[in-house]
Parts: sequence; C-alpha cells; structure tokens
Amino acid sequence: MLDSKSKKRSATASSASQASPAPVKRQRETAGAGKPLDHASVPAVARNPATRDPERTSAAILAAAIAEFSEKGLGGARIDAIAERAGINKRMLYHYFGDKDALYARALKEIYGGIRSAERDLKLESLDPVAGIRQLATFTWRYFLQHPEFLSMLATENLNRASFLRELNWASTVNSPLVTVLGDVLRRGAETGVFRAGLDPVEVYVTMTGIGYFYLSNQHTMSVAFAKDFRDPDVLARWGDHMADVVLAWLTEGRR
Repeated sequence: MLDSKSKKRSATASSASQASPAPVKRQRETAGAGKPLDHASVPAVARNPATRDPERTSAAILAAAIAEFSEKGLGGARIDAIAERAGINKRMLYHYFGDKDALYARALKEIYGGIRSAERDLKLESLDPVAGIRQLATFTWRYFLQHPEFLSMLATENLNRASFLRELNWASTVNSPLVTVLGDVLRRGAETGVFRAGLDPVEVYVTMTGIGYFYLSNQHTMSVAFAKDFRDPDVLARWGDHMADVVLAWLTEGRR
C-alpha cells in the first residue's frame, strides 16, 4: 500500500479533474471510436452476496476505478462512486486494493499494460521497417481514439508530476519491450539503407505519439482558434496516416 500523500496530491489532482477528463469526455462523444467506461460497461459483481469470484471482482473494481479516475481525476474521484460502479461495497474494495492511492496506482498500471499488450500483438519484428513504422503509427492513433481513458489518466499523472509512477518503479519495465522492438525495426531499416542511422527509439516513439496526443488534447481549442473542425470524423480518420507520413519522412530523409 502506498504511503498517504492525499492532501498534497488532491490539490494537484483537483486541477486534473478540470484539465483532462472534460476534454476526454467530449472525445468520446465526437470520435465515435470507443465507448466510455461507465457503470453499464463495468462487469458488475455480485450484487448477490452469494457470488464469490475474486478475479471477476478485481476486474470489475479496476474497470470502475479507471472510469472514475479518467472522468474526475484523482482528486475528484470518490471511493463510494467506484464501489457503486463495480456493484460492490466499499469494504470489499478496500479488501482488494487498500486505499484510493493504491487503487489509482493499480489503475495506472492497468492502462499502461493495456496499450503495451496491444502493441505486442502487432508483431513489428515480422514486418519490414517501413511497414512496421506505419503500422505502429496508425495503431497508436486508433488506440488513442478508442481509449480516451488512457489519455485522461496520462494527463492526470503528468499533473501529479509522475509521482505514482516514480514511487512504483515499474514503468520502465512495462515499456522496455516496446523500446527493444522499435529499436530493432530502426536498426534493420538503417542496415538496409532505408532509414537514417543512429536513431533513438524513444525519441522516435515520442515524436510519433506526440503528433496524436497534442491533436486530441487540443482539438477543441484549435477548432475555435483556427475556425476548423478538428473533431470532424474525416479528419480524425486520416490523422493516423498523417502521423506515419511525418515520421517516415524524417526517418528516410536523404535516403530516397
């Protein structure tokens, strides 16, 4: 269980409930690529007390927690609301996960693990380098659209200055397989003369995801500032290819 830092974090995370969940909620309404994690989508456990299924109970609590944290931030989320979404009582929630901080930390690990698991299924090591980069870019964009809770909780944790990730010390372990696989794609591309040599896989990934993350984090303000609808489904549908084109232009500079 994490040491309690609720007072300090709640002050920071209260901003998160204003800064990140509201835009993400709108994204659910406009992108049309994923449904919000609401009470109906949570695998409700046993309102019947006779039911005993620890695995299902744990999954239901996690799904409810991710929904609550992504909508309201760490400071705005309430244990009562999470328990209600999951169809359990608070006592059971505390039994499985401890306090709110511990549950939030576990929810963070769940969302990071989700995207990393989906990336492994791409099997980038079996693709040629150009196809591998394009596959990763378009997949990342689709994942962002389909999982707004991921972006929301990421924004919340950034407002917390990554304090939970730092304390738990598992983020590098979760992310290292992606770095290794992407590094192999870039190395193979350089060896065949397709890509520039000496590329850092982390820098490539940050560049790629940054194009998508900035878009979704700022789509509402950009729509007003530039008098262009950045929520237009046609624009959203082609942005993944744009991400891939931009990154590949950089990787292949001077090689065509």
